[in-house]
Amino acid sequence: MTRYESNPFEEEEVNPFADQAGKGKGSGQPSYGGGPFYMTNPGSVPPANSRLSPLPPEPYDRGSTIDIPLDSGKDFKSKARELQAKEAELKKREQELKRREDAISRAGIVIEEKNWPPFLPIIHHDIANEIPIHLQRLQYVAFTTLLGLCLCLLWNIVAVTTAWIKGEGCPTIWFLAIIYFISGVPGAYVLWYRPLYRAMRTDSALKFGWFFLIYLVHIGFCILAAVAPPIIFKGKSLAGILPAIDLLGNNALVGIFYFIGFGLFCVESLLSIWVIQQVYMYFRGTGKAAEIKREAATRTMMSAL
Repeated sequence: MTRYESNPFEEEEVNPFADQAGKGKGSGQPSYGGGPFYMTNPGSVPPANSRLSPLPPEPYDRGSTIDIPLDSGKDFKSKARELQAKEAELKKREQELKRREDAISRAGIVIEEKNWPPFLPIIHHDIANEIPIHLQRLQYVAFTTLLGLCLCLLWNIVAVTTAWIKGEGCPTIWFLAIIYFISGVPGAYVLWYRPLYRAMRTDSALKFGWFFLIYLVHIGFCILAAVAPPIIFKGKSLAGILPAIDLLGNNALVGIFYFIGFGLFCVESLLSIWVIQQVYMYFRGTGKAAEIKREAATRTMMSAL
């Protein structure tokens, strides 16, 4: 039998950490991790018969195929078309809105945004920016009369409630006081304050005429409420001078409350008279009286035709 010797130049896999538990034990050589660890010569080569263990497999196979959707380009084009369609629709809506705003402005219609009172906006009110500067003082005083009417009718509820509690009235007068407040405050704003506000802003003679008509009714109500004759108003439903005198002898507290109401109605009446005088002077000074007469004559002739 022929004996072949190993080639000393043949490269072999060497694993210095291979488990050589059976080797090196009892030989006096230090071992590391179960294998021989030669310390005699740091530059010596490990034995040729030691082999290295294979490396662990890679986490993924480099040769595996990755599924890439081929229709991604189509999805992108469809989304781009959808965005273009939405943009075109938005532009169309903007143009339509602008066209309507232009039509409204040409027609003289003003969009009023509710901004008063600041904590709970229920009406539009902007004297500083919408009323001419020479009329702002008069408009502020007119607005004060509106707030004054609210105060008068609110205090009237307090006085009537006190009289009812003290046995000087019946539930009917209290319900009437509530009705005066609920109908009087919104009615005053709609019927005479808003026409005056718009008349000052647009200088409309027709709105001035409507204001004069309704404001005279307002002044008449304030004067009657200050007197409160029993022939018109039920019992003591208004805090005027006559109920105050009647109640002062029976119950001083209720009488004082009614006297305060009488004073408030008197101040409201005086301020309202001053306002209508000033508005009428402005109305006559600008020639609106002749204009409203011409408008009335034109309307009458058109109605007759």
